[in-house]
Amino acid sequence: MLTEEEVRGSLEQILVPGVMRSLVQMNLVRGVEVKDGEVKVTLASTAMPAEAQDWLQDKVTSTIRELTGVKEATVDVVEAKPKELNQIQDIVAVMSGKGGVGKSLVAGLLAAALAREGNAVGTLDADITGPSIPKMFGLITHLSGSESGILPILTRSGIEVMSMNLLLPNEDEAVIWRGPLMSKAITQFWEEVLWGELDYLVIDLPPGTGDAPLTVMQAIPLSGVIDVFTPQELTEMIVKKAIKMAQKLNVRVLGVMENMSYLLLPEIGKKLEIFGRSKGEEMAKASGAPLLGKLPIDPELAKLCDQGEIERYSSDAVSEIFANVIAVLNERKVD
Repeated sequence: MLTEEEVRGSLEQILVPGVMRSLVQMNLVRGVEVKDGEVKVTLASTAMPAEAQDWLQDKVTSTIRELTGVKEATVDVVEAKPKELNQIQDIVAVMSGKGGVGKSLVAGLLAAALAREGNAVGTLDADITGPSIPKMFGLITHLSGSESGILPILTRSGIEVMSMNLLLPNEDEAVIWRGPLMSKAITQFWEEVLWGELDYLVIDLPPGTGDAPLTVMQAIPLSGVIDVFTPQELTEMIVKKAIKMAQKLNVRVLGVMENMSYLLLPEIGKKLEIFGRSKGEEMAKASGAPLLGKLPIDPELAKLCDQGEIERYSSDAVSEIFANVIAVLNERKVD
């Protein structure tokens, strides 16, 4: 006898045009009814242009009719807002008290590492005036969707990405906006983008403690934040500002991470601390959160980012950071 599970399993094979994840992964299947060989599937039309809706209805109907025991198949379409459909297990924001410390780099590496382990991952680039996530992932395609929502762009490894640069006519176009407009855009990226079902959403925050980070921390249910810094004397004061912001807003600090910590000289097996002595342990103590890891200066990583191929990069340091982030998130669930 035909079951609802069999019908849903067949729908796993149908990819949504424009994003190339299945109907089930995008959480567009709103209902499945099976009775006496008659199957009725209800789909949400969210972010689907008219032609995509027609194609999906025809594809779902023909797919169901191929199942054994099906006498009749019908497909209904209902309206729904993206925020009603999005189901995200963990949302991690990567922040920094100042610019130029590699916050976007860390966000990109974390998303790539999570996806490499088979997780469904998205990246929300909340740095409206200085978006760099699309460049690191080699994305130049413009976003698609409809009046009911926006579809994210997929990277080579299947990471969903939403960024202001994907909406601009040219990637070097300047976004000259005041704070309220940036905050509104971030809210739209969260509420009006069809993320579907994700294990992790990584948010790349702009530096500082202004409107944009404030909007993210107040409007989005974060699992926690990761604070990125570099080993310089000015670091301690700047890091404490960002950490205090998170604490005042009751957002958990998952940990701190030191970027550009050292340059490895493989010929002699030595670590050269170009920007001064590591501040990792001090920053962890100041934040009351663990040190997630230290990322070295690596010319190979810089080259891959310039080429839009950050997903190809892996190292022991990145693996350690990834494992520590997962461990901290799992500790929260146990608590």
